[in-house]
Amino acid sequence: MIIILVIESLNDHLNSQITLTGIIMAKPRTYSKYAQDAAILLGKQIKLGRKQRKWTEHNLAERAGISRATLQKIENGEMSCAIGSVFEVATLVGINLFENERLPLSKHIEQMRDKIALLPQRIQPKTRKVDDDF
Repeated sequence: MIIILVIESLNDHLNSQITLTGIIMAKPRTYSKYAQDAAILLGKQIKLGRKQRKWTEHNLAERAGISRATLQKIENGEMSCAIGSVFEVATLVGINLFENERLPLSKHIEQMRDKIALLPQRIQPKTRKVDDDF
C-alpha cells in the first residue's frame, strides 16, 4: 500500500510539473479578426441547428464522437478545435459548408486537383540580383 501511494504521489507531482511546463512554454496563437468571426459565426449556426433539432449538447457530442466540452468550444467559436470535428458537427446539424452550389463537393475537389496540377511542383523564392558594383 505504501509503495503504491508513493508512486501515485510521484506521478501526481510529475504530471503537475509537466502541465506547468506546458503552460509556461506554450506560445499564444494569434488569429485574424475575420477568422475569429468566421469561427464564432459557424459555432452559432451549429448551436442553432442543434437547438432546432431539439438535441442536447450530449446528444450531438455523442453523435459526432467528441466530448461535450469540445462541442461547447465549437459552439463558442474557439479556434483550438480540430477542423475535422467542427466540420462533422456542422454536417450533423445540416449546415452546408460551401454555399448552396449545385456541384457535389467531390466535383469541387476534382476541379481543385486539376488546377493544382497545372501549377509548378515547387515554389521557390525570387532571388534579387544584388547590385554591389559601386
